[in-house]
Amino acid sequence: MPIKIVIADDHALLRQGIKNVLSLEPDLNVIGEAADGEEAISKIESLKPDILLLDVNMPHMNGLEVTKRLKADNTPVKVIILTIHDDQSYVLEVIKSGADGYLLKDIEPGMLVKAIRLVYAGQSFIYPTLAKRLFGELSRQDERRAAPPEHCSRKEERLTYREVEVLKLIGRGMNNQEIAQELFLSEKTVKNHLTNIFRKISVVDRTQAVLYAIKNKIVVLD
Repeated sequence: MPIKIVIADDHALLRQGIKNVLSLEPDLNVIGEAADGEEAISKIESLKPDILLLDVNMPHMNGLEVTKRLKADNTPVKVIILTIHDDQSYVLEVIKSGADGYLLKDIEPGMLVKAIRLVYAGQSFIYPTLAKRLFGELSRQDERRAAPPEHCSRKEERLTYREVEVLKLIGRGMNNQEIAQELFLSEKTVKNHLTNIFRKISVVDRTQAVLYAIKNKIVVLD
């Protein structure tokens, strides 16, 4: 069955442009549109889409408020924020709100389609050029002690304490060699830990692993 999508943005022209792009994909189906936050909530409740493409700056209820409301109500829709803001502070706020993806409005159509499919499949997605900035911001923030392995989702295998340590260092933007030096391990051992981490939390790259860590409070944001 096609992935059902609702587009929420206060600019009708942008909504139509996105709809035109997605209409070219046989597995994607735009089933509704919303011009403000309150309408977005209403459309989600009535249409029950799989994906919500959501602008941050909208009247009545902004994108972050909509996301927090949906997540608080345990609404199963996946939320992808689509915005002009490329500042890392916005990225962090979006992640803390519970959104599943963060894209810029000047994104290439192919990347938008890719992001929708990945998020629908249970992954997180962040605009690639923002990933490095996000890691830099995390490395500047004071972190609390890592959450113990039992805080990981019951749906995944529990991470070991060492795997949590590695995941936190990924969040600080360290590469494998730097992690190895920090933890007095070989690079091969670090690679093995990364393989196990990715498998256990069902992600495919370091960016998605960091998003998982933030959402599950393994990396705690101030």
